[in-house]
Amino acid sequence: MTTPLTFDLAGTAPEAVLSYEDAQLIAGLREGVESSYELLISRFQQPVYNLAYRLLNDSGDACDVTQEVFLKVFRNVSNFQGKSSLRTWVYRIAVNESHNRRRWLFRHRHKEVGLQEDFVDESEPRDRSLADGGRSPYDRAFDREKQALLEEALTRINPSFREAVVLRDVEDLSYEEIAEILQISMGTVKSRILRGREALRLQLTARISPELQLRECL
Repeated sequence: MTTPLTFDLAGTAPEAVLSYEDAQLIAGLREGVESSYELLISRFQQPVYNLAYRLLNDSGDACDVTQEVFLKVFRNVSNFQGKSSLRTWVYRIAVNESHNRRRWLFRHRHKEVGLQEDFVDESEPRDRSLADGGRSPYDRAFDREKQALLEEALTRINPSFREAVVLRDVEDLSYEEIAEILQISMGTVKSRILRGREALRLQLTARISPELQLRECL
């Protein structure tokens, strides 16, 4: 089950390339220390699943991707050179595996819609739980409704924009981290985020406006 989807549009400073804690964890993984494997999974299992789910919109596919991500990490940890943070490396694998899964779905199930939009013309212009301050059941129900609308709208925008928006506004990554994860330029990152936010706004406006008009008539 994914954590609530919220958006933080404020800037974030890039984290250190490789912290002491990450370096110790990588060393333990390379030595086959069981507690290091357990720590890796406890730190990243839920975030990786959440990311994959929001990119694929299917819990089964997200589970498969999550398992594959950890297999890739375990198999390739000896090749990790520490040129990025551990989180950036793990997320890059997660995004790549989500891409692979989407391509597989398109080839074998023919259910993916709008994949031709994956290649976009770039020349065109953290998970947080909602605090409960003793609010009414009606307010909490309304929050759940907004959450569902936001999650649904996210699945309707271009996959390339979706992953940039999720990494920035949900995972709270810096532009530098996103550029490294997606292997694209900083300008492309900013373009995809801006266009993704606008596409998301249009989706929400189209969905919410008729519902508000209906409520006014009741």
